[in-house]
Amino acid sequence: MSAPAVLNPADLPPRPRLIRLFCGAEDLVVVAVLGAMMMLPVIEIALRKFFQGGVPASGTMVQHLVLAVGMLGGAIAARENRLLALSASSQWLKGWLFTASRIIAFGFAAAVSAVLCAASWEFVVSQRSLDKEFAYGLPLWIVQLLIVAGFALIAVRLIWTAAPQWRWRGATLAMAVVLIAVALRGPWDPEQLRWPAMAVLAVAVALGAPVFTALGGAAMILLWTAGEPVAPVVLKHYSLTVNPTLPSIPLFTLAGYFLAESGAAKRLVRLFLALFGGMRGGPAIATTLVCAFFTSFTGASGATILALGGVLMPVLLASRYSERTSIGLLTGAGSLGMLFPPCLPPILYAIIASSGNVVSVSIEEMFQGGLLPGLLLVGLTAWWGVAKGPRSGEAGRQKFEWREALSASWAAKWELCVPVVALTALFSGFATPVEAAALTAFYTLLVAVAVHRDLHLVRDVPRVMTECGLLVGGVMLILGVALGFTHYLVDAQIPDLAVEWTTTTIQSKWVFLLGLIVVLIVIGGLVEIYAAIIVVVPLLVPLGIAYGIDPIHLGIIFLATMELGFIAPPVGLNLLLASYRFKKPMGEVTSASLPMLGVMVIGVLLITYVPWLTTWVPSLFR
Repeated sequence: MSAPAVLNPADLPPRPRLIRLFCGAEDLVVVAVLGAMMMLPVIEIALRKFFQGGVPASGTMVQHLVLAVGMLGGAIAARENRLLALSASSQWLKGWLFTASRIIAFGFAAAVSAVLCAASWEFVVSQRSLDKEFAYGLPLWIVQLLIVAGFALIAVRLIWTAAPQWRWRGATLAMAVVLIAVALRGPWDPEQLRWPAMAVLAVAVALGAPVFTALGGAAMILLWTAGEPVAPVVLKHYSLTVNPTLPSIPLFTLAGYFLAESGAAKRLVRLFLALFGGMRGGPAIATTLVCAFFTSFTGASGATILALGGVLMPVLLASRYSERTSIGLLTGAGSLGMLFPPCLPPILYAIIASSGNVVSVSIEEMFQGGLLPGLLLVGLTAWWGVAKGPRSGEAGRQKFEWREALSASWAAKWELCVPVVALTALFSGFATPVEAAALTAFYTLLVAVAVHRDLHLVRDVPRVMTECGLLVGGVMLILGVALGFTHYLVDAQIPDLAVEWTTTTIQSKWVFLLGLIVVLIVIGGLVEIYAAIIVVVPLLVPLGIAYGIDPIHLGIIFLATMELGFIAPPVGLNLLLASYRFKKPMGEVTSASLPMLGVMVIGVLLITYVPWLTTWVPSLFR
């Protein structure tokens, strides 16, 4: 996954003062929304604990704050030209080919955003007639106008960022208008345009159109050419963003950002090196553990590679690891931790798997089921790192010293308490998942600002929160429209057809699981994990039921294999980001990561064919 090709900032004209002021105000609103989303559940816990009361309508407010940060964050991502894309092929084009590719990709994306804006307006109008109240007398439809404003801003900014020259922006606008006009005003039957429209979509995606416009465009094309209204795309987007459990995703992401932007990485690296540096392969063990720790909180392996690569690469090289081995280890270890609490993909899987009322999977069960498989993958990675370590006696090793170990442990004590706070809140029963996420984010903020003072409350915290809002907005856009695409699949009875065809063709559950692994590796290497969860899981759950597979086991197989897809050639996300971070060609990074890919394959096969690794821990709590 990558961002669209970014123009050289020097080529972009400076923003007018009024626009700069608007952008600054926009950033402050996102900071305020994220801050309110974090503080409301914390206040709710305190009031419930000490005063047997609570904040009226706090749940509804927090849910709709997710909608606000999703739309505003998406608008900021569009403003900064950082909406996630499936392809960045236009980066390799020059001159007029580059300009033409931007016009096509961004013109298509702007057209999709404009249609989503219009559909959002129709949705808000329909909701206004229901006369529902948001909170404290405020009509709900006014809050829902955020969807309209968000998609409108995104459409305008896609046109603006397509090119620095006005004539090419005009060309991008013209293409968007032509695409909409062809769809609405032509004399042809919409069904005749299905495949031509999908071909245009494929070209736009290949040239760098954002992921959300690819999924949203596909959903709307399929619905429109089937004679169905496109309103369900917006309806599903809204229903997902106000899901009662979904606020835990941006809140745990915020906690991960506070950790990544503080000095936590250096303190944890020092601690794990003090504990394991004296062993053969100790630096590799330390690398594995630090990467797993950070990924479990950021929810993004790419963030781990970018944040820790510069810290851990010198440590490995100084310990006599080859550059090739170091790159391979960091690229593979970057995705570890995805099965541990409070990582985001298991949370989203539990939400989506349970949304169809076919199976019931709780967030707690997913984390319980992922404990042993996660430890298995961490152990295999550490074992490979030890095996590839230098064999020249004590050369390059850090001597173990009790004083340094104790000093490093004391320095990192606040970071080591972060998972304790998260897990205690998650599993003790005194807090909901959303409240646990808010408490974790608030704790990491206090540690970064008040305890270590790594972040300044005024200079740094708003910047970090804006960056978090940008990422959350981009992801929420993808999740919302992906659910609209899933709506079409369900409406077209694709899951039922998939179950019928698969169970007729493949009789053995174990053969089915092997085929599933292969398919998921391909998907994991091509599709952003959150979008894959939204689109694939509703298809996968009925298949799991048909083959008698425990839904928790199925979920852990899915997530572990998607984790494997991050380092699967040719375009696994970790390969792309490691190439960028270490300034190495993609081919060199891919070659260095192949041994780690083999290790991870062994881990996924063990998770798949030894079900008790997943089911044993949850059975203890039933």
